Amino acid sequence: MITISEYLTSFARAFPSHVLKSPWSITQKIEETILEKVRSCSADFDVKGNIAIHKSAKIEEGVVMKGPVIISENCFVAAHAYLRAGVFCDRNVIIGPGCEVKSTIILERSTLAHFNFAGDSLIGSNVNLEAGSIVANHHNDRDNKEIFVLSGGKPMATGSQKFGALIGDHSKIGANAVLSPGTILQPKSIVSRLALVNQCP
Repeated sequence: MITISEYLTSFARAFPSHVLKSPWSITQKIEETILEKVRSCSADFDVKGNIAIHKSAKIEEGVVMKGPVIISENCFVAAHAYLRAGVFCDRNVIIGPGCEVKSTIILERSTLAHFNFAGDSLIGSNVNLEAGSIVANHHNDRDNKEIFVLSGGKPMATGSQKFGALIGDHSKIGANAVLSPGTILQPKSIVSRLALVNQCP
């Protein structure tokens, strides 16, 4: 059993009704979860349709958002970033230029530097993804596309064909590293530049 709060200390504050769920069950239904939060955003947010942007956030020109999306206070989203299909950026999150984020929760003070992809993932607080690092969310490399994760040292089926990673707080992902689908990283993990993490090959 994977307990989210052991990896992401801020998750319970942001999503208190989801703390007992599995990470992949959260990402599977993330669009409806984020949409519900959009509808309850305070007057500190500018809400247009299914996109809510805090008035203190800075969004550069050329950013594309396909909701539901929430950009919280003091966030920065750089030019030509692409956010889609259920994205939550907690306070003080930075999304660098050319990043693509899909169906992902990013908790406070985390950074995707530039030219990153993160799909169907839960990213903790104070996490840094250096330039070009990828969080893959689908097994295009095999016939059986069901994603497995390591739990207690043993592979566990998720029942899903789309799940990227659970990245614990204070983790550092080096430039051009790749996290294979189903990666589970403990808090304070360090992934070297150019590394491939493939926990359930």
